[in-house]
Amino acid sequence: MNDKILATLEYSKILYRLEQHAATALGKRAVQALQPSPDLEDVKRSLQATDEAYKADRLKGSAPFGGITDISAPLQRARIGGMLNAAELLDIANTVRGSRRVKRHVQNLHDDDPIPLLAMIAEQLSEAKPLEDAITACIDDQAEVMDSASPELATIRRELRSGESRIREKLEQMIRSSSVQKMLQDNLITLRNDRYVIPVKQEYRSNFGGIVHDQSGSGATLFIEPEAMVAMNNKLRELKLAETREIEKILQKLTAQVAEYENDLMIDLDLLGQLDFAFAKARFAHGMRGTLPRMNDRGFLKLKRGRHPLIDPGQVVPLDVELGNSYTSIIVTGPNTGGKTVSLKTIGLLSLMAMSGLFVPAEDGSQLCVFDAIYADIGDEQSIEQSLSTFSSHLTNIIRILNAMTPKSLVLLDELGAGTDPAEGSALAIAILEHMHNTGCRLVATTHYSELKAYAYNRNGVINASMEFDIQTLSPTYRLLIGVPGRSNAFAIAERLGLSRDIIDHARGEVSDENIRVENMIASLEEDRLSAENERQTAESLRREIEQQRLQYEDQLKRFEDQRDRMLLKAQEEAREAVAKAKREAEQIISDLRKLALEEGASVKEHKLIEARRKLDEAAPELHKPGKSSAKSQKQPQKIGAGDEVMVYSLGQKGHVVELTGSEALVQLGILKMKVALDDLELVKQASSKPQQPKHAVSLKRTRDDDVRTELDLRGANVEEAIIEVDRFLDEAFLSNMGQVYIIHGKGTGVLRTGITDYLRKHRHVKSYRLGNYGEGGAGVTVAELK
Repeated sequence: MNDKILATLEYSKILYRLEQHAATALGKRAVQALQPSPDLEDVKRSLQATDEAYKADRLKGSAPFGGITDISAPLQRARIGGMLNAAELLDIANTVRGSRRVKRHVQNLHDDDPIPLLAMIAEQLSEAKPLEDAITACIDDQAEVMDSASPELATIRRELRSGESRIREKLEQMIRSSSVQKMLQDNLITLRNDRYVIPVKQEYRSNFGGIVHDQSGSGATLFIEPEAMVAMNNKLRELKLAETREIEKILQKLTAQVAEYENDLMIDLDLLGQLDFAFAKARFAHGMRGTLPRMNDRGFLKLKRGRHPLIDPGQVVPLDVELGNSYTSIIVTGPNTGGKTVSLKTIGLLSLMAMSGLFVPAEDGSQLCVFDAIYADIGDEQSIEQSLSTFSSHLTNIIRILNAMTPKSLVLLDELGAGTDPAEGSALAIAILEHMHNTGCRLVATTHYSELKAYAYNRNGVINASMEFDIQTLSPTYRLLIGVPGRSNAFAIAERLGLSRDIIDHARGEVSDENIRVENMIASLEEDRLSAENERQTAESLRREIEQQRLQYEDQLKRFEDQRDRMLLKAQEEAREAVAKAKREAEQIISDLRKLALEEGASVKEHKLIEARRKLDEAAPELHKPGKSSAKSQKQPQKIGAGDEVMVYSLGQKGHVVELTGSEALVQLGILKMKVALDDLELVKQASSKPQQPKHAVSLKRTRDDDVRTELDLRGANVEEAIIEVDRFLDEAFLSNMGQVYIIHGKGTGVLRTGITDYLRKHRHVKSYRLGNYGEGGAGVTVAELK
């Protein structure tokens, strides 16, 4: 894409805003290298990455990129045999750790809600844990080589500390001596050139032996190494040189290990840059309320309420435009300050953003095209130095565009034909538009010439458009109207501003009949448009009202059915109780008759008693189950299986199916199990596809894929509460195989920090701990490394 076009459409400002959302130097570098792509598959892949990061950021927040730095320079130096210093090695270890943390985060996100493209990128990240362990075993968090880095270094430093202690003891004995004290400027021991010295007054130089290493600015004080200390300081110097050699040996060894991983780590840096870049695009999309555009390569563009991303969202007027289907060229007419140029830039800039894999500030359903190039002639490039007039500069740009454009290009022309004689300018503009239209490119042009309105009206594939103007307020509304050419509102504006009616009538007489007819036609079209829009708004209002009434009716119908079912159920229950009561009374009567028959020998036949009881049973009404019959008439019967949650209508309770036997099911209802006919069941919720454990074998299992926090915020808690939370947090982190966690306690009085560090010192899972570095929270955060 031509740099001049990118500058014209202010693409660099978009990149600057996007760069602010990158978390690492790797992501910022990817943003700086971003260019629109003319390849549809590349654009779709880039948009997919943005969409996945947008979804992940919305659900779980951005990936943890803390500690990751650009280590490409140290890696290259390690590859060619240079020695890395301790700070560079520590950066490499932190980047390896951060890479592993990002990989785990993305994999956990993918397990919960698939993000295949980001997961594939993260999967390629290497896990150089041995290198990280080797570095952290030798270098502490302050980038200092530790005593434990090698046995030799530990011995040397032990001797160093012992030697320094002996020298200090001797010097302290010396300065406490009354004979020496009078010769000293201060009773203190200091260092000059890595040798221990004492400050002696100038006048006692001849009385005091030893080596002078320095003097004060005034010359009144000499810093002298006593003769008795020379041999001991020499020994100390030898030990320091030995320490330096041993440290260099350790750093060379670690650098050699880094060189072995150099290729993998360079690939990791590129992958981490891609992930940070994707999350930066997601956060940028959140900030401007962007949406994912549908992309095509057939020259079709459709923006739904598209907004220019560099204009204040509270002031920008949304743009609705379609290009490339029924028409491939749009001619926009209308007065200055109406928003024509902003509309051109919005179309061009949103196309560039979509081709760069960015969301666009527009409504869902917007479509954009991948063009092979976008050309724009926008703004006045008049140059005194090059003797170019406004017309010449525009024409020079247009000639360049004509020579370079293809049928797959988007061309944006502002004020076509301006800066010269109106008759010749309009004729030239029509000829240029005709040539570009015949080429097949997608074209949007703005102009003041009324002749172009007629051209667009009579030409297939070309459509008029205009910027709406409110005559009542004498101000533009900045709305783009497709299909309606712009009107010349000069007479109406002049009349409202108070210009004499005679002058206005005289001016109208100077306008040709053809122009008057065109203006009248435009006025009629605009009236029809306003009328149609009013009718559409009325129809939309009616539709919403009807929809609201429909919802109210459905709600009332549901309440009526529920009330009817309750009343019916109550009536049936009362009837059942009445029949049951009558049945009990009849049984009592029958029992009495049997007794009477036995006692008196009456011939009451048993089969008659059974028949009487059967008729009583048949008198009981069949209970209506609310909702069951209606549900059957409205829904297809669902297959019920073991484990499904069901409603038992005869009991009015929910339960779970244990097993099926023919036309019956064994249902668990609380602690009871009973067989129920399938017709008496309705499916409430199907069982999960995953097999459930039996209730007697419940177990808790945690894996490293669980979404475990990497940090714990304890600000505001007291020490007792904090210790409980830290213990639980460390157990979870240890079970998830996390190498490092962050405990946020704030700075405050230091009581909470001291309590936490005392607890960490004795905790069985903690290998080491430290205060946070710059960028990690400093003294307000304790970083614990787990075993």
